[in-house]
Amino acid sequence: MEAAEVSGVPAIVLPQGGEGRAGVLFVRSPSSAMSDRRTDEEAAGTKEAVEAVIQARSAKGTIPRAQKGNGKRMGGSRGRSNTRGSKGGRSVVQGVVHILASFNNTIVSVADQNGRVVGWSSAGKCGFKGSRKSTAYAAQLVAQDACRQAMGYGLKEVEVRVKGPGAGRESAVRAIQAIGLEISLIQDVTPIPHNGCRPPKQRRV
Repeated sequence: MEAAEVSGVPAIVLPQGGEGRAGVLFVRSPSSAMSDRRTDEEAAGTKEAVEAVIQARSAKGTIPRAQKGNGKRMGGSRGRSNTRGSKGGRSVVQGVVHILASFNNTIVSVADQNGRVVGWSSAGKCGFKGSRKSTAYAAQLVAQDACRQAMGYGLKEVEVRVKGPGAGRESAVRAIQAIGLEISLIQDVTPIPHNGCRPPKQRRV
């Protein structure tokens, strides 16, 4: 084992091994060790200074609560705004009930004046399957379920807009009136083509 310098860096030359190859072991110089120790001391001093400033500002109340203590990233919802809120914090007195009555299903949605849905239901959600989804009884239960959800927000008065030729048109409107909501307007918004697309061929029943 011999001491030597390789490119100005202190090193120890290891003896030849079994395969006849010698190795070189580099040793850090005292000056580099002192510089590393000095760098660590400077970093520790900087960290202590930053913590002292944060504590002073938090005592004055100039730092938001989300930045105190933990280093977690702010904005955990990733830009999504909580527009719905809780049932107790949001009040919807007037709304619009949209009834979609098709030949196969009945869907009822209750929204506020701005179009935000506060309650919805469908025949499939109420447990009906197959041909029972298009019945008037299913439409009655669907309308009651959707209106109960909306009444949790304080809904009192609604406008009803009916779309589609299904069997649940009238029964859904009667169910809304029977549950205790005041109906101020009933409007039929079924789209009517003005000789637009060719209608499908006649059904063979």
